[in-house]
Amino acid sequence: MGFAETFKALSDPVRRDILTLLKNGRMSAGEIGSNFDMTGATISYHLSILKKADLIRETKVKNYIYYELNTSVVEELMHWLSELKG
Repeated sequence: MGFAETFKALSDPVRRDILTLLKNGRMSAGEIGSNFDMTGATISYHLSILKKADLIRETKVKNYIYYELNTSVVEELMHWLSELKG
């Protein structure tokens, strides 16, 4: 994981809102999209950025793709930030 990709992903409020939704458990793209007033393509774009930053994982189940938080990356980021604090 590169912190540059992580911070780029976290810089957008929509992506932060998606992460907040996923803290309650895995969701499909349609379930995520139903919380926003934007196209499916735009949701896919945001999910792609989050996957590239390794902040979320996808799991395929039959014809559906589910997304969930990658907590190990979040923990690594929190550890790094706490070290900055001293």
